[in-house]
Amino acid sequence: MTNTIAKPNVAAFFDKDSNTFSYVVKDPDSSNCAIIDSVLDFDYASGSTSYKGADEIVDYVAAHKLNVEWLIETHVHADHLSAAPYLQEKLGGQIGIGKHITTVQDTFATVFHEGADFKHDGSQFDHLFSDGEVYQVGSMQCVAMHTPGHTPACFTHILGDAVFVGDTLFMPDAGTARADFPGGDAGTLFDSIQKILALPEDYRIFMCHDYCPNGRELEFQTTVKAQREGNIHVKSDISKSVFVDLRETRDKTLSMPRLILPSLQINMRAGHMPKAEENGLVYLKIPLNAFK
Repeated sequence: MTNTIAKPNVAAFFDKDSNTFSYVVKDPDSSNCAIIDSVLDFDYASGSTSYKGADEIVDYVAAHKLNVEWLIETHVHADHLSAAPYLQEKLGGQIGIGKHITTVQDTFATVFHEGADFKHDGSQFDHLFSDGEVYQVGSMQCVAMHTPGHTPACFTHILGDAVFVGDTLFMPDAGTARADFPGGDAGTLFDSIQKILALPEDYRIFMCHDYCPNGRELEFQTTVKAQREGNIHVKSDISKSVFVDLRETRDKTLSMPRLILPSLQINMRAGHMPKAEENGLVYLKIPLNAFK
């Protein structure tokens, strides 16, 4: 008997402030689901958090009577804060990230001068995925694939025929992720993308971001075939050396993401806030010239 690849139902939620897509991915044969790359609303000017976007996901899950098994982070995001702890409180599920989170924690614990109470072992998360690990959402087989280059801890998650690439790839007309963050590497990114492009051509690929190049409409879904044939940075006639030169040259022109400093401090803690101080308030740090 031929194995049939599951085709999950995928619901997309868009956060306009950070241009981020979050997803609820449902096993087609049960009510079980995973939530991928959730967003916590954050107003930088006032330092205030809110849950409008996360509550849209809560309402969707409730309306469709879904059971949340996983709250997956494709990597430690530098452009938005994770809402995973809030969603876990409301909906349950395990918070998971790739096991190389420890490398990111080592790097940024130094940048933010974290104290001895900050653990570098990934224990803030419920589960650390290994490369090639097979896991389930209901009866649907899923695979975690280590795809570093943008960051050392980036993972692509393959849930049935649906592929969630984080920041590794953008829509074909937008190319690929930057590779100039600490621990990033353009050559490594190219190699990781080849692993994604080796998947079956009809697999659906879902974006974490879309910046609508040339004024086109917002898009969040493409295919492996479309990426192979049309991605402006990695289509089949572009060599690794050409890609590395293109990526490194472009990265030199990019500014840091607006929310990188708050995002890294919180997301390397699995979305949990730092411990409140004696006055009951939580504080984030702004390290001067750390990314100069």
